[in-house]
Amino acid sequence: MQSKDVTGVHIEGHIKIHNPETGEVFINKRNAIHYENISISLAQSLANSGQGFIYEMAFGNGGTAVDPTGIITYLTPNSTGSNASLYSQTYAKVVDDRSSNNVDPTRNFIETRHVAGTNYTDVFVTCLLDYGEPSGQQAFDNATDSESSYIFDELGLKSYSTTGQSLLLTHVIFHPVQKSLNRLIQVDYTVRIQSLTGLAGV
Repeated sequence: MQSKDVTGVHIEGHIKIHNPETGEVFINKRNAIHYENISISLAQSLANSGQGFIYEMAFGNGGTAVDPTGIITYLTPNSTGSNASLYSQTYAKVVDDRSSNNVDPTRNFIETRHVAGTNYTDVFVTCLLDYGEPSGQQAFDNATDSESSYIFDELGLKSYSTTGQSLLLTHVIFHPVQKSLNRLIQVDYTVRIQSLTGLAGV
């Protein structure tokens, strides 16, 4: 009987959306992983193909529907199909701190975190929407409806592509959060990659 290593990879994500000045936490939850696109991205990164790595964080306003009584219906995250996207992307920000397109790499960056002896590594992505961004936002966080482009209810991480066809790697739907001139919003996004290894007889 011949034995071979059987290795599984488990990936999970978690986001925290908060105001770093006031400490107010708007969202704290897990997200959906797009496993097909993640597999492509990991392979491209391991092959040093110049693409596949996390590049930007995308924000949208199409993840929920709010009826006149205020009841929120949450859509299902898009985690299948290589051409998956946000339902309605309205903004995106480069978080790759090695890119010249990142205008503030000290507050928008990616880092890896690993504890020696463990079988997982975290990819930590942080993105800050400063007071003046996005351009065209409302002055105060008192909108009476959820139709504004910058009342976000979905976001995701997207990969870099040399052809411009970036892949949606993660997608999360949450209750609407308004970005306005009077508030900072910071997104801390953790993607944990865990190796599960064992022996199986063939």
